Amino acid sequence: MTGAPVHDAVLVVRDGRVASFGNGPAEVEYPPDAVVIDAGGGLVTPGLVECHTHLVFAGSRADEYEARAIGVSYEQLAHRGGGILRSVDAVGNATEGELVSLAVPRALRFLASGVTTLEIKSGYGLSLEGELKILRAIREVGRRVPMTIVPTFLGAHAFPRGVVDRDHHVDAIVNEWIPEVARQRLAMFCDVFCEKVAFSPMETRRILAAAVRHGMRPKVHAEQLSSSGAAALAAELSAVSADHLDHATDNDIAAMAAAGVVGVLLPGCPVSMCNRGWVHARRFIDSGMKVALSTDFNPGSSVTTNLPLMGTFGMSFMGMSAMEVWQALTVNAAAALGLRGDAGTLAVGAPADFVVFNCGDYRDPFYNYGASHVAHVVRNGVPVVDGTAAGAVTFLVP
Repeated sequence: MTGAPVHDAVLVVRDGRVASFGNGPAEVEYPPDAVVIDAGGGLVTPGLVECHTHLVFAGSRADEYEARAIGVSYEQLAHRGGGILRSVDAVGNATEGELVSLAVPRALRFLASGVTTLEIKSGYGLSLEGELKILRAIREVGRRVPMTIVPTFLGAHAFPRGVVDRDHHVDAIVNEWIPEVARQRLAMFCDVFCEKVAFSPMETRRILAAAVRHGMRPKVHAEQLSSSGAAALAAELSAVSADHLDHATDNDIAAMAAAGVVGVLLPGCPVSMCNRGWVHARRFIDSGMKVALSTDFNPGSSVTTNLPLMGTFGMSFMGMSAMEVWQALTVNAAAALGLRGDAGTLAVGAPADFVVFNCGDYRDPFYNYGASHVAHVVRNGVPVVDGTAAGAVTFLVP
């Protein structure tokens, strides 16, 4: 959705791809075996692309959310044994099958909201076997849901308990973990949490360079908690995306824009983290940088599968227009996953992933926020969700 809305349109799909799209005649003749979806005056958009999640996890951290609400800091919770390492413990105590069983319903909630492409990161293993277990679970989720699943290796999410020699741990990630992940073809991307409380820019550079040598494309968790130099590194490495960017400077933004890095902004985080630190998206958009929006769905800092709600936040708190939000949830999010140029669009030849919303105005899914407006979801030309029954969502394929 990169231009003005098209009214009274007809979308034709053949062999899983868009055959034509645009204003159609008042009467259209269809082949006898055609499946016809009447939008009924509703809104049709490309399938939504969720480009940053930590969907495979176990356990709850609801008590941490309440603690933050009454003034306990992230650092205090970490000292109490909370934060990422608490999720690492929960994942360590779960079997691979249990992780899959927990993850599949979460993925289906995304699908029901119009998401047809879903990125999932590892990162709650923090050991070679733990990370492989999560990545295998991600692969199995992809076999069980009618979505495009994009796996990302995030072994450098945090340092595990007991690590004294940081260099030795980074050596293990570079020389053992990444080669094994690549050998098993378990990830398309390698991401690193580059932050003062996590991995330094020098450590991040080593890890991502090794990942590139093994065929994975680089991503960076950048400038979330402080100005760490991660955004400049993302530009230097031509990372596919830099995500969070709460503390990115104007120079960072200019460098990333010049390097073609997609900025992934995560407006669910201020809500779950109980702060008012909304990133102003206009700084990125006006610089010429592509901006995507994501939930950052995870058990600690953003616990929502409602991607359209991120569009509401983008408009209400981040200075975005409705059309900029649609771009951020579709074509720009597809770019943040390195997908083919027509992904996230309804261009002729593009994958026939689209959503029919039961509202006529393209602003309504964000204006009338919090509720689902999805009537149908189609992936690769096949209907996969029927949301037309009152109070019910039907998944049409196993």
